[in-house]
Amino acid sequence: MTRPMRLQGRTAVITGAGGGIGRAIAMSLARRGCGLVLTDIDPDAAKATALTAAGDHGVPASAYALDVGDAAAIAAFPALVTAEHGGADILVNNAGVALSGTFRQVSAADFDWLMNINFQGVVRMTRAFLPLLSDSDDARLVNLSSIFGIIAPPGQAAYAASKFAVRGFSEALRHELAGSRIGVTVVHPGGVATAIAASARQHKDMTPEMRAEQKALAGRMLKMPPAEAGEIIVRAIEQRRDRVLVGRDARMAELFQRLFPSRYWSLIGPKRR
Repeated sequence: MTRPMRLQGRTAVITGAGGGIGRAIAMSLARRGCGLVLTDIDPDAAKATALTAAGDHGVPASAYALDVGDAAAIAAFPALVTAEHGGADILVNNAGVALSGTFRQVSAADFDWLMNINFQGVVRMTRAFLPLLSDSDDARLVNLSSIFGIIAPPGQAAYAASKFAVRGFSEALRHELAGSRIGVTVVHPGGVATAIAASARQHKDMTPEMRAEQKALAGRMLKMPPAEAGEIIVRAIEQRRDRVLVGRDARMAELFQRLFPSRYWSLIGPKRR
């Protein structure tokens, strides 16, 4: 039986920790006595998470402004973490954005913008922090993909491409790091009630009616409380799991994809009128 990872006294770096799943992961780690290095493009949101974690659970928690789409900022960040925290044992690549529209509707610039954050941000953070994780006696790299890294619905070409890329990168890296002290967990959340859909960048032809329909769909599908998702993910870190599907909807979608790899959307997608 695999020995559980002990989280007390360790240090975790989390991107996108100002809200949603990132904040929930931070709180679950804090309850286990794990110190936190929290980043977000919104520094006030990251600071609020850090203050709550430190106040409620008595762990060291620091907040930093970090745009994971900024290669130079990422390259400079490990030195700051080393100087102020002595290193890192866990890296959670959680930050991400969404983009509304089919492949034909979204611009090339918007497609590249999303890939730069959702995929290249993960790659850059991993490259930057692997030396610090290698110095730990027990380290974990946790990459947030999505159920859309397993299935690819229409209207999500850019987002699905980025999340499939995170999945492939994580799986290959896990095999490359086999036998080292660094484990890799890839996470596929289903419908978690975060603000990512509401804050998605819209394509230029989006009408008010389309926005209302999109909002209603998100309300129906994004049901799981972030705190529940965060706890599932942190338990997976403790258990050293290679992959975790978060939510019944994610597990069902993955099952349909395995059973019907080319026809799954005709079975689980909305019925055409």
